[in-house]
Amino acid sequence: MTPPPQKPPLPRRTPRAGDPATAKLQEAVAARDDLAAALSGAGIQLPAMDVRTPWPDTEDGDSARPGRYALVHLGVCSAPVAHALAAVIRNGAAR
Repeated sequence: MTPPPQKPPLPRRTPRAGDPATAKLQEAVAARDDLAAALSGAGIQLPAMDVRTPWPDTEDGDSARPGRYALVHLGVCSAPVAHALAAVIRNGAAR
């Protein structure tokens, strides 16, 4: 019996230290965490929030490309969560 094929390694998701994009990625992670805390305080949780990078992952240490912004991906949510989020935004905007 042959062993199952090994999975390829996962792509590198975090820029290397010294990469100009590292600060932008850290900024996006902090923004995601801040938004998650604010939503949690309002009784709302988005189940799939994460941070994504719009640049391809490279292993060759290419630092010639400019650092781009990392994106806070809000993911998906159920209709009741979307309504609750809309109500919180409306109530906050009415202040």
